[in-house]
Amino acid sequence: MKKYAVIVAGGSGVRMGGSVPKQFLLLKDKPVLYYTVKAFLEAYADMQIIMVLPVEYTDMGREIIDAYFDKERIRITAGGDTRFQSVKNGLALVEEESVIFVHDGVRCLISHDLIHSCYETAAATGSAIPAIASKDSVRLLQEEGSDAVDRNRIRLIQTPQTFHSKILLPAFQIDYKDKFTDEATVVEAYGLKVSLVEGEENNIKITRPIDLLIAEKLLEERNLPTST
Repeated sequence: MKKYAVIVAGGSGVRMGGSVPKQFLLLKDKPVLYYTVKAFLEAYADMQIIMVLPVEYTDMGREIIDAYFDKERIRITAGGDTRFQSVKNGLALVEEESVIFVHDGVRCLISHDLIHSCYETAAATGSAIPAIASKDSVRLLQEEGSDAVDRNRIRLIQTPQTFHSKILLPAFQIDYKDKFTDEATVVEAYGLKVSLVEGEENNIKITRPIDLLIAEKLLEERNLPTST
């Protein structure tokens, strides 16, 4: 089945404290976004990429494509005021029945194994949402105080959130609500259940300066030769 990866990189990266959005910051001499796009292109030979970027940074996105990738497999569109609108703008470029990955552009350590797992589950069930267990204790805030929550029942959600196009495209035609923090909440509001798959601890999201240092270390470890 046809495959599209909508790489959502429409944010301004305010928490990074710099003038350049975090998806364009350098990680081992290449933009963060380079590693994200590369992972999806390498995962499947028929993968098509839709990059959703801030309108003022679309030229920078094209420079990355021209420098590193086959431009025939990548298209760019402008992001919106919300993640919902940014994803919707990206989905407008999906032209055929397919499995669609929606991935944070700054989750640059995504593995081929996780991409394959999400594809296989979404192709079989209609959806695949990567999630990992919480290692920390969790509490739910109440009007007065807070209550402990069994962390064994908690899952931390990642991307790529992956869906059959017959599910995701009509789901994004519903009206926007503030509770839409990811694609899974949109699909659930549309009236459908989603399937969870095991995520990866290293599938981190670059949001603060320390995350770049962690990502650099993880990349170095990934590229170390295996001992025999």
